[in-house]
Amino acid sequence: MATLDLFNQYPLHLDPTSKSISLLPTTNTSTSLPTPASTITTELTHLNALHRSLISLDPPNIPPPPLPVNPKRSGQITKLRDSANAAFRKSNHAEATRLYTYAIDMAVGRPGWEPVTLAREELAGLYSNRAQAWMSQRKWPEGLVDARCSVESKPVGNVKAWWRGGRCLVEMGRWEEARGLVEKGLEIEGRGTEGGKELLGLLAEVEEGEKRANANVKA
Repeated sequence: MATLDLFNQYPLHLDPTSKSISLLPTTNTSTSLPTPASTITTELTHLNALHRSLISLDPPNIPPPPLPVNPKRSGQITKLRDSANAAFRKSNHAEATRLYTYAIDMAVGRPGWEPVTLAREELAGLYSNRAQAWMSQRKWPEGLVDARCSVESKPVGNVKAWWRGGRCLVEMGRWEEARGLVEKGLEIEGRGTEGGKELLGLLAEVEEGEKRANANVKA
């Protein structure tokens, strides 16, 4: 069942001199407000105290901005990715999948003030790598989902993810979807590039698979 977001309007007053906010008295306040008046008053007291402390600071009277990028988080993501790559090279694909998942969770959890392009670049690589780890375990649906997440994070210059998504669909015999995905990858990456040639090779395989599937249906 879908939930509805409700907007509750409270009778607040802003003092024009002190700029402090207070809750105006109303009849039957304790029963007419969704939140008890005492709770609202306590929150406003803390807010007003914070305001007074900020304006008492030396100019420009604002807290310092957060760090653009948290180097500790970046370092941890890199370490997890490198460990996952090492596990994959040792054919420990389940462990690689687990470590890629930790790295993805950390990248997704980046604060909103950090550059979106950084998170997208990280996630594109991590999802693509985890897609390959899933594929090595013959888990084609999981690989497809991650390949799609990768190209959604970074459509251009991401041939491996386009190819891996197409390969997963081929392995599942979903020929029409595979053709659509590979053709979209070719449209974005270009047919004349090295990556484009790989996609063209996969497209030829898809078209051959479609012919066989159609022939079997007619037979």
